Parts: sequence; structure tokens; C-alpha cells
Amino acid sequence: MNADPRPAGFGPEAASGGAIRLSLEAIPTPIGDMLLVADGQGLLRAADFADCEDRLARLLDRRLRPGGYALIREAVPATIAASLRDYFAGDLAALDAIAVRSDGTPFQQTVWQALRTIPPGGTLNYGGLAERLGRPRSARAVGHANGANPFCVVIPCHRLVGADGALTGYSGGTARKRWLLDHEARHMTSA
Repeated sequence: MNADPRPAGFGPEAASGGAIRLSLEAIPTPIGDMLLVADGQGLLRAADFADCEDRLARLLDRRLRPGGYALIREAVPATIAASLRDYFAGDLAALDAIAVRSDGTPFQQTVWQALRTIPPGGTLNYGGLAERLGRPRSARAVGHANGANPFCVVIPCHRLVGADGALTGYSGGTARKRWLLDHEARHMTSA
């Protein structure tokens, strides 16, 4: 029996038997610690808030299969952590420097790439993003892809809002979503 309370794949075990070795580092942010997961090529594989660690594990399991990876608590490449710190310090363009490996479906990857084109401080509703993708009847599919985004903050799913402009679901909670949007608006006006 495993006495470790962390989800499967989170722990001191080393990658073996073909498992991908992933680095896991927690960094402080103004709205709670973030967990960053990177591979040996220096690509970000996942990012989420520490209180969403179960979600992070579920998304990694879906993409890499349980047992297909081992998370080692060690520093991720300095450029990834520094870019996130710079973003929270007000350099909103710093997120663009973070290279990711998504392992999502082709549609998910299309949605996630499109999310990165929504300007900081701006919002778009699900239907609007579906239209931009040339699939105007796919607002729900966009919502599902958005919900499966494994790169909290880095792929800015917080910039998607409901049809009426209301803040809708966000893995880190709507208070964090509001903070992120306010942070971006504040730093857009001061740039």
C-alpha cells in the first residue's frame, strides 16, 4: 500500500520501463503556488495551481497514461519559471516565450493555439472562438477543449468567458480568473 497521499505518478520514483521522466517544481505566485511540469527537452508539459494537483494528475494520465511518466520533484528549466514570474510581475508577453508540448487531440491543439492569440487583458466568448476557428456551431466543443487545457495561465483559458461576458468555470476558481484578467488589464494600460 502506498502511504504517499499524492496522486499516482507524483512521488520520488524515478522513470523506468519506458516512462517519461518529468520535472515538477512549485513556484509561488500572488494567487497561490503553481506546479510546473517539464520534460527533458525543456518543454512545459503541464501547469496548474497547487490546490489543483489532482486535476493536473488526471490530465497527465489522460495524455501520457498512468505509469507512462514519473514526476520528479526538481527544478524545471529556469527559463520556464522565470517567464511565469515575469508574467506575474507585469510582463504579459513573457508567456509567449514558454514552449509547450500539449499531446492533445488535433482539435484541442487548435483551440489551445487560438487561446494564445487572445490579447492579454482581452476576453472572448466560447462562440466567438468557435467562429474564429471556422466552426461557428462548435462552442461546446471549444468549451470542452478549454476545460482540458493542461497549461493553466500559460495557455490563457482565463480569457474565455460566457456568451453574456460572465466569468465561467476555471480550474483555479473564478476568483483567480478575475484576478488574472484584472492583472492583465492593469498592466496593459501601464505599458
